[in-house]
Amino acid sequence: MNNSHTNLLDIDVNKLQEELMALGEPRYRAAQIWHAIYQTKVNDIQDVTNLPKSLRINLQNKFTLGNLSLLNELRSSDNSTIKVLFRLCDEKIIETVLMNYNKRNTVCISTQAGCALGCVFCATGQMGFERHLSVGEIVEQVLWSYRKLNGINRTLTNIVFMGMGEPFHNYENSIKALDRIEDINSIGMSARRITVSTAGHAEAIEKFARSGRKERLAVSLHASTDKLRTQLMPINKRYPLEVLMNACHLYYSITKRRITFEWAMIDGVNDTEEQSQKLCKLLNNIDCHVNVIPLNPTDNYNGSHSTRNLIKQFKSQLESSGIPCTIRLRRGIDIQAGCGQLKSKHMR
Repeated sequence: MNNSHTNLLDIDVNKLQEELMALGEPRYRAAQIWHAIYQTKVNDIQDVTNLPKSLRINLQNKFTLGNLSLLNELRSSDNSTIKVLFRLCDEKIIETVLMNYNKRNTVCISTQAGCALGCVFCATGQMGFERHLSVGEIVEQVLWSYRKLNGINRTLTNIVFMGMGEPFHNYENSIKALDRIEDINSIGMSARRITVSTAGHAEAIEKFARSGRKERLAVSLHASTDKLRTQLMPINKRYPLEVLMNACHLYYSITKRRITFEWAMIDGVNDTEEQSQKLCKLLNNIDCHVNVIPLNPTDNYNGSHSTRNLIKQFKSQLESSGIPCTIRLRRGIDIQAGCGQLKSKHMR
C-alpha cells in the first residue's frame, strides 16, 4: 500500500469530481465510481469495468481504495462471530468484529487505534491511545462486513460504533462516517440500525442530541457511584455521574429515543445489591434499557465475571424497579472478541 496515494474512501463525491476533472475526465465518472464503491462494493478499482481501462490505470496510480490490510481473521467455534485485525497504512492495528444473532448481522467497528480513556477492565484502554481513524478507515470496516456477509448470502443489518476507541473523542470523523454510511447514494444504512457507544463523554452526548442525530445511543456505565466508577473509568473524573445523567436526560428530551446503558458484571465489584439499588435510583425517570454482560477477561485486569446467580439477581432487581434489562451473551470468547483483546495478544 502506497502511503503517498489518496484514499478514495476519505474524500466526498464533490472532491472526487474535482480530482477527476483534474485528470481531464467528465464529472459523471464520479457517480459511476461512487456507485461501484458504496453500492456494488468493489474492493479493487480495476473491477469498475464500466470505466475506460486508461482511467482505471490513472486512478490506481493516484489513489488507493482503502487503507486496511487484513492481518488476522478468527472465527468462533460456534460460527457466530468473526474477529479480524486490520493493519493500517502506518502500521497501526485495529479490530473489527462481525456477529450473527439469528436474523441480525451486526458489525462492531473501531473509531480509533487504541484509546485514551483508560478503563481498567478494557484491553483497548490498557494499551493507550495511538491515533484517530480517518473517515475512510471507519467506513471501510463497514464495506468489508458487507462483502464478507455477501459471500455467505447474508447482509449487514446493524452497525455499532463500539470497537476500539471512544467515538466521541474522534467526534468529527465519526459523524462524517455516519453521514457516509447513511447517505442513500452511498451505503444507505438506516440511522435506526446504528448504535453509537460512549464511555460517558457528556459534552459530546449533548452536542450529538442537539445536532438532531437519529442513531441509537449506548452509554457504558458499569458503576452507580462516583467512587467506584472513577476507579473503573477515569473519564468519570471529568464527567461525574450527575453531569453524565443530565446529558442523558437532555438526549432523551430532545430525541425521545431510549438509551441503552452497558454494564460489565465484575465479580464482587459492581454486582452487589448496593450497586443495583443505586443504579435503580440513578435511572429513575429516564426511558432506558440496561445490557448486562459478564466481564470479558483481559491480561492486565484481575477481575473476573460475576456468577450466573448474581447476574440474575441483578437483572431481577432492575426489572422489579421497572427498568428493562437483558443479559447479553458473551460472544467470541475463544477468539478474544472483547474490545482490544486480539490486538493485545498479537502485540505480545
